[in-house]
Amino acid sequence: MSARVALVTGAGRGIGRAAAIELAKQGHAVAVNYAHSEEAAYKTVRLITDAGGRAFAVKADVSNAEEVKEMFKCVAETLGEVNVLVCSAGITRDSLLMRMKCDDWNSVVNTNLSSLYICAKEAVRPMIKARWGRIIAISSVVALRGSIGQCNYAAAKAGMIGFMKSLAKEVGGKGITANVIAPGFIDTDMTSSLPEELKAKYIETIPCGRVGTPQDVANVVSFLASDAASYIQGQVIAVDGGIAI
Repeated sequence: MSARVALVTGAGRGIGRAAAIELAKQGHAVAVNYAHSEEAAYKTVRLITDAGGRAFAVKADVSNAEEVKEMFKCVAETLGEVNVLVCSAGITRDSLLMRMKCDDWNSVVNTNLSSLYICAKEAVRPMIKARWGRIIAISSVVALRGSIGQCNYAAAKAGMIGFMKSLAKEVGGKGITANVIAPGFIDTDMTSSLPEELKAKYIETIPCGRVGTPQDVANVVSFLASDAASYIQGQVIAVDGGIAI
């Protein structure tokens, strides 16, 4: 496993950072992707290298095909071909549908869904050549149950599930797995701005009785990236404390 290379998009903070660190602990060399948060990405790199791992930061807007192509080229030249792709980059632009601007729809769909298509397309060819690969998409429990004010986000995250199930059928016989993780209410920058009263109401709906952590999700990423998960294909694993039951 020490020879394998992981690329984690949106790895500057939250779930992406936790996934990058956990993969490094398991022996992967890690490319830490970021689009805007350079300081946060370099902090992720430092956390990995200070613990004895190998990592470097690479800037790219994952919704831009040319930038993604250059990113994969850079990773291959620096660490080697990508064996594990974790698509964690995502944004929200919440609004009721009748008030939602076209830009809010397009930016959410491009960053969350189109980026998966662009990155997976770059990753698949060398994985097929190597007869081994792991593609892991970070969707959301919102894709499974919907959410008021998040038609754009829910559509993008649900689209990721359909994309990955189709991809799993395309590459399953070539030593590659394609699976989805659907996190629930996770303690990240995206949720930290919510009012405490609203957080309390969310927790009441979670059978496990607590908010999830990025590490809860990273543990599943690490497992799906391993040889132990070689017979798990095209699945959606909810890491949500039971909220989607």
